Amino acid sequence: MLSDRVLFIDGEAIILDKPAGLPVDAPRDGSLSLENHLSSLTFGFQRWPLAVHRLDRDTSGCLLLARNPKAHKRFAAAFEAGTVKKLYLAVVEGVPEAEDGLIDLPLGKTSTRERGWRMVVDPKGKPARTHWKRVEVVGARALIAFTPETGRTHQIRAHALYGLGMGIVGDPVYGTPDSAGMLLHSYRLSVPREGKPPAEAIAPLPERFTKAGFAYGEG
Repeated sequence: MLSDRVLFIDGEAIILDKPAGLPVDAPRDGSLSLENHLSSLTFGFQRWPLAVHRLDRDTSGCLLLARNPKAHKRFAAAFEAGTVKKLYLAVVEGVPEAEDGLIDLPLGKTSTRERGWRMVVDPKGKPARTHWKRVEVVGARALIAFTPETGRTHQIRAHALYGLGMGIVGDPVYGTPDSAGMLLHSYRLSVPREGKPPAEAIAPLPERFTKAGFAYGEG
């Protein structure tokens, strides 16, 4: 039940701990998506909540839903303005030598018949900036905290590969598929609101990370 995965709720916002494997938008193959669960997330309201942003199907963690159209418009504007604070955790195949850094690589979309579509570094693409910090090392893999300044499609997945030179574990497009799934998680989300505290939440690290030997606690 997605209603059991609510991390934050008030009169205008819900932050949901989206499970990996659940698409936000209805996929072409007709499989279930977030849309199929919205009726269970009304909590006394007549309107269904609407997703304000997107997480990839195989990415878990904090997803913001707006409970009315006016809130949706304000929240979407905050994402567009870059005032939303986001922290993602990912396990990469390899260990960066540096402890932290900034990946500043513009991204553009490309598509081939053989490999489908993906994002690549493109000087004519959209600006994309991601701060990163090495958090933990287990064997030949590292847990990285990614803080994106921009919100491009597949930004963290592409920046891990092109910026760090190492794909995210389990990433079927920019890394190597893994039976554990993709180890990318939206850990913390904070959305500023005028005249009231931000809508914010932390989504605990999922079991697939702890099974891979990684834990995370801020502080």
